[in-house]
Amino acid sequence: MRRRRRRFQIVAAVVFLLGALFALSSAADEPLRRELERRMNASLDGYRVTLGHAGFQPIGLAVEIRDLVIQQDVHPEPAVAHIGRLRASVQWWKLLRGAVVADLEIERPALHIDRTHVTREVRDERPIRERGWQDALQAMYPLKINELVVREGSLTYLDEGPFEPLRITELAANVENIRNIEVADQEYPSRVALTGVVFERGHVRLSGSANFLLKPHPGVRAAVAVDDLVLGYLGPLAERYNLAMSGGTVSAVGVVEHRPGHTALHLQSADIRQVRAEYVHTGPTAPREKARARKTAQVAQQAMNEPTLELSIEKLRVSDSRLGFVNRAAQPEYRVFLADAELSLDNLSNQQEAGPARVRLEGRFMGSGDTRVTAVFRPEERGADLGVDVQVRDTDMRKLNPLLRAYGSLDVVRGYVSVYSELSIREGRIDGYVKPLFRDVDVYSIEQDSGKNPLTQLYEGLTGGVAGLLENSKREEVATKTDLSGPLEDPDTSTLQVVARLVQNAFFKAILPGLDRERRRGTS
Repeated sequence: MRRRRRRFQIVAAVVFLLGALFALSSAADEPLRRELERRMNASLDGYRVTLGHAGFQPIGLAVEIRDLVIQQDVHPEPAVAHIGRLRASVQWWKLLRGAVVADLEIERPALHIDRTHVTREVRDERPIRERGWQDALQAMYPLKINELVVREGSLTYLDEGPFEPLRITELAANVENIRNIEVADQEYPSRVALTGVVFERGHVRLSGSANFLLKPHPGVRAAVAVDDLVLGYLGPLAERYNLAMSGGTVSAVGVVEHRPGHTALHLQSADIRQVRAEYVHTGPTAPREKARARKTAQVAQQAMNEPTLELSIEKLRVSDSRLGFVNRAAQPEYRVFLADAELSLDNLSNQQEAGPARVRLEGRFMGSGDTRVTAVFRPEERGADLGVDVQVRDTDMRKLNPLLRAYGSLDVVRGYVSVYSELSIREGRIDGYVKPLFRDVDVYSIEQDSGKNPLTQLYEGLTGGVAGLLENSKREEVATKTDLSGPLEDPDTSTLQVVARLVQNAFFKAILPGLDRERRRGTS
């Protein structure tokens, strides 16, 4: 009887003690909230934290915070982040290994970033890691975080203009062994996993490992997969680089590794479908375009065969798409495009030892000319190294009239053009030719006939057409061949710049002069 009474007294004492602790902790909630809010804000620079509730839980020695709001000082509305619940507690089972560490659970974190937030960060020269975020976390809970779990997260980016927000929802993450307590001898001892829904229907998955204790920054190696990502949502970002993009989806699988002194990005496969993309050149943006091209060329040149940077694409496919170029600086402005585009790119790398990359492009130029382009190119430290074979058959020239008016003061009433070209570039020299082939062409010269009365022009056009019918004479195909061999103006020019220059040379040195000769032949 005494033993039973003794047990009852012990249990009652424990219950009383726990009740007292809970009562005291509840009474201390508001003072704790104010103190944590004060200490976190004292650590932060450029941001402010507001806590809706904070409480201490004796069992587990846990701190729980609810309704945490983070605002940028310069642009407080909308808030940068709202976290529904945040809980930090001791990892008791790690005490067996002699480690006093904590785990952190974050539920329903909603990050909201807009253009004003990004502009503010860009103007601040200090990296974001130096704004006191780690100190603010330590102010909330003194133990080092060893495990991080995120549930039901979301990320929203809102750009300027009438664009749909970019959203990642259903975001979940799990990071284990952050302090390298287990398997510390491995290069990447921490496990990392992340999933989410991107732009309403796409899915992203990341699975890999990391080492958060590396100096001067953490290292990570992970497999990344993206499924059915809608590219149209990236339109606002693409427009900043003169790229008009609509529709389309992408699925991709790759591996990324980043550690001090080494970065590797390996895209194993990417499949882009039904995208419509056009590069838009305008007069006002021309200086920025040139500066961007120079910067891109410099970066590409620096990355070529750089031992600390490995970039590669194993397989890239673009199917059922439309690719084009729009020149709004020309008078009149014009558009050239490739409909039903099918592009394959294999074995692209910035390392010469990876071997040559191969490109195959098919489609219908201007919606009519069957087109096939094959190219082989190799990464070189100085200049381009490539070979190109181009075949464009029976393009309806009437669809090229805006382009012909802009540069040749010509209009084509009827006719077809085919273009054949073989070019190779190596060691600062280009060798090859461009051969346009014109068929059944009837050309109207704006310069020659601009001074004539409109009725006279109409009469000449009608009588010329009737005469052609009465004679029943089919015009023969006319081919010209232009040699484009010679040294490159700048041997260090990037491959993309060289290709753009080749297209210009083909038009101005071969196609346009050949068409002008065809016009003179038809009027003689």
